[in-house]
Amino acid sequence: MEYVMQQEKGEFVVKVSKANPPLIQLVTERQWNIFFDAVDCRQAEVFILIHGLRFKDGIAANLDNFGNTMLHVVANLTPSSKLNRISGPAFQMQSELKWFKEVESVVSQGYRVCQNFAGMQPKDVFKENHKELRKDGEEWMKETAASCSVVGALVVTIMFAAAFTVPGGNNQQFGYPMFLEKKLFILFLISDALSLFSSTTSVLMFLGILTSRYAEEDFLRSLPTKLIIGLSTLFLSIATMMIAFSSTILLMLQQKSHSWIYLPIIMLASVPITLFVWLQFPLLVHMISSTYGPGIFKRKVKPWL
Repeated sequence: MEYVMQQEKGEFVVKVSKANPPLIQLVTERQWNIFFDAVDCRQAEVFILIHGLRFKDGIAANLDNFGNTMLHVVANLTPSSKLNRISGPAFQMQSELKWFKEVESVVSQGYRVCQNFAGMQPKDVFKENHKELRKDGEEWMKETAASCSVVGALVVTIMFAAAFTVPGGNNQQFGYPMFLEKKLFILFLISDALSLFSSTTSVLMFLGILTSRYAEEDFLRSLPTKLIIGLSTLFLSIATMMIAFSSTILLMLQQKSHSWIYLPIIMLASVPITLFVWLQFPLLVHMISSTYGPGIFKRKVKPWL
């Protein structure tokens, strides 16, 4: 609904500006043009129209009464009415950085380091206004990584031990596993190895999150990417651990008299996987979408004025 409303605002701006072109350069008492207001209110569908202007460099080069560039304006914290629509401080911080980077791509190089009348560059203003949000994002990231790393470390321990206590034991004369020729045993070996390697990877990723420097820029790609890899490999490790467990049980109960137990074992083994998907998969999808999705900024705007 909000996206539709923003589209309508963008279309309205285009129609009005075409009917009366000087309006696009009209400024308020603060010397703000329409794109300054769009940045301040986080109206993406209005702001992206700047890419369709032939004279966008002049529009982006405006300074207000306090010497602020458009980049100084976007460095302010998003109004709470809009920021609270994004769940999670890490996602909020990522959204703020996306806006800052988008406006930074519009203004010229000199304006990126331009100081306002308070002697502050845009990056200084951004850091000052986002200190609390960065701190909240750091705490959220660390709590999530710490919780998931405990699960990953537990899986590492279990699967490492399982690799040396293979089902059926070893041949006393030659030392190789008794069920080496069985297909279920091969499935056990493959799933055990995958679970061990993926859980180790997830623990390392979560450790990387816990030991990160947590600079503002890290919330844009670095930290979300580590969390995506960590959650994905953790899910893989849990799934393959359940496969290894099921294949071991089925290997030990190969007699036809116990065939009735196959289905309950498989169903019970799927419960932890289902729970993980239900609890963590929405977070993983959201993180992938917000980090590598198309986003709200469309730079391929047809020239309109």
